Amino acid sequence: MNRNLIIGACLSSVVLIGALVSFMWTPFETDTVNIAARMRLPDGTNWLGTDHFGRDLLSMIMVGARTSLAVAVVAVGIGMGVGVPLGLAAAARQGSLLDEVISRLNDLIFAFPSLVIAILITAVFGAGAVNAIIAIGIFNIPVFARLSRGAALSLWQREFILAARTAGKTATRISVEHILPNIANLLIVQGTIQFSLGILAEAGLSYVGLGAQPPVPSWGRMLADAQTMVSLAPHVAIVPGMAIVLTVLGLNLLGDGLRDALDPKLRRRVA
Repeated sequence: MNRNLIIGACLSSVVLIGALVSFMWTPFETDTVNIAARMRLPDGTNWLGTDHFGRDLLSMIMVGARTSLAVAVVAVGIGMGVGVPLGLAAAARQGSLLDEVISRLNDLIFAFPSLVIAILITAVFGAGAVNAIIAIGIFNIPVFARLSRGAALSLWQREFILAARTAGKTATRISVEHILPNIANLLIVQGTIQFSLGILAEAGLSYVGLGAQPPVPSWGRMLADAQTMVSLAPHVAIVPGMAIVLTVLGLNLLGDGLRDALDPKLRRRVA
């Protein structure tokens, strides 16, 4: 039994279900201010309590989940959609000018922390969810490019690839038909890891005011709003903080579980 996979899938499913349900229903409206109920502790009416504007924290967490998930999904999609083809192209033309250019661009982006790049882009082009997606997606490109290039290079000397080249298949066709299916498990595992990092990056950008803008709820901005009232109502900070921790933990466990399940060597070791 793969415990990490089960726990990670359960935690991730709870967050995903909460985000999907929020499109149709939330306990309270997230844009309704109720000063009379501000900073209320968790009770039978507000299960997770209320914030400094009297908004229901459970509703805010549910809607904030879809914001974080949407940003992370699109950002990882950008990184994978651009980075994987670049990595496969570089591996297919190892030692060429194209390979050198792609490798140096990867090194250039990796020289700067991802959050610094994201802050720079959103500061130049303006705050908002779209710019946060672009910023996080740009950093994901070299991650997938380097991973796919390294994994593909180890396959280009294999017998079945040499047979495909002898049969007259082009490098592009070999990359799509033979290389990509054999590295898909690595890309899936890395995708879950980058997904969790994307949620952290989105929360960080929202915390400093460069992510999703009001009135759209965001876990990072909920933390930023709560930092001055921790001593008065600690649950206002604990709730979004735990949402981020449990979501990232679930995705990391899911990634570890998928790695164990998809890696033949690890499967044999467990057996």
